[in-house]
Amino acid sequence: MGLLSSLSPSGRIAYYHAQDNNLLLARKSGKPGATEQVTLAEICRKATPEKCQLNPFLFNGHLQTAWTSAKFDKVPVFYKRWMFEADSPMFSGHFAVDFAVDPYEPPNDPHSTDSERKYTQPSGLPERTAFFSEAEFAALPSDDTRPMLVALHGLSGGSHELYLRHVLAPLLKDKTWEACVVNSRGCAQSKITTGVLYNARATWDIRQTVKWLRKTFPNRPLFGIGFSLGANILTNFLGEEGDACQMTAAVICASPWNLEISSVCLQSSWIGLGVYSKVMGTSMKELFERHVEQISKNPRIDVDEVRKITYLHEFDRALQCAAWGYPTEGAYYRDATSTDSLMGIRIPIFVIQAEDDPIACSKALPFQEMGQTPYGIMMTTSWGGHLGWFELGGERWFAKPVTNFLNIMAKEVDLSVPFTVEDPEKIPGGIAHHYGPGKDLDTAPKPEYNPIRRKLALQVPTSNT
Repeated sequence: MGLLSSLSPSGRIAYYHAQDNNLLLARKSGKPGATEQVTLAEICRKATPEKCQLNPFLFNGHLQTAWTSAKFDKVPVFYKRWMFEADSPMFSGHFAVDFAVDPYEPPNDPHSTDSERKYTQPSGLPERTAFFSEAEFAALPSDDTRPMLVALHGLSGGSHELYLRHVLAPLLKDKTWEACVVNSRGCAQSKITTGVLYNARATWDIRQTVKWLRKTFPNRPLFGIGFSLGANILTNFLGEEGDACQMTAAVICASPWNLEISSVCLQSSWIGLGVYSKVMGTSMKELFERHVEQISKNPRIDVDEVRKITYLHEFDRALQCAAWGYPTEGAYYRDATSTDSLMGIRIPIFVIQAEDDPIACSKALPFQEMGQTPYGIMMTTSWGGHLGWFELGGERWFAKPVTNFLNIMAKEVDLSVPFTVEDPEKIPGGIAHHYGPGKDLDTAPKPEYNPIRRKLALQVPTSNT
């Protein structure tokens, strides 16, 4: 393995960010109470290993992505689940939040009470997951200051996903972090209680969770991470929250960003359509079938039409468009795309993408937008696939920059000192002025740019309301 490792080719690493308008943070120095100014770009570069050296046998994005389906599990994370009832009548129903806890002996029947059975699929909960007892949940509130990570999984996934546990496990190991996973409705063996599944702009459950966490753990700095579709949802949430965001920093990993471009890319090749789109369409159809009794009550859903689908975009056309009132899947994708939401984010974010990702394709990445906002740094690797980045031995390279970044932000940055921007007038949405001889007064219309303008009008409150 040592010889193979030395011969392994390294993927290229590149960074994209605003060149002339840095986000400035206060990093703790050696003297008590003293800090030094550091840029977000410097923090992200420090967090990232110099080389992206991956498994040489998985030498392209397709092989890296395919290997994610391999069945090996040596990263145990234990959870206790609580079912939350939506606090908005518009998004009525329940959703499951899994909290990382110390290892325990799972019960023989993981949903033993009638109330638990109501919210659980007949096959039971995922491995190493059980429900909180009422007493355990009541004992959760705390005044401690441990950083807490809030995670969002990918399409049809859940807290059990291995890519997610590759990040949580090293953070939880030294007992300095807390973590929870917001499971999309119907995922991770949870039952839905209304006739609507989640969608790509479903920010309401993460918003409610953050509000509850802020109230329950008032002194914990909250950090976020989203994977794939969960990354798109998290980006939309952060943009919608804007200056009111109660998270401290976040990581966006393998996001599809511009969903319409990503969908076109999938449909433009035989492997994209016949493999990736078909596999994802099948997984969503299986999710639909697990909840068909409840979803079929929705008068907008044609069950037979959903059962005919083969590909992911067909599923979105038959179910998401019907459920939410979009005329086409393209309209849905444009509305749920998170690229513009990036312009509304006002906390530090670290974006990690693989340029050979066959699902979150490089053509959909927000290169221009990253060059405008001081609040984000995008790091890309030339190699890694979709949520792959496998090294020899099965470890995932991407977990290193993610956990390094989160640890630096939580432990080395003085979070009591507000983040500042070098030139506030250059924050996205402002109108540039080039004064000088021969210039007229600026009498042109001055519209306000709204980075989260949506075509589907929903009443979306911020977390502090």
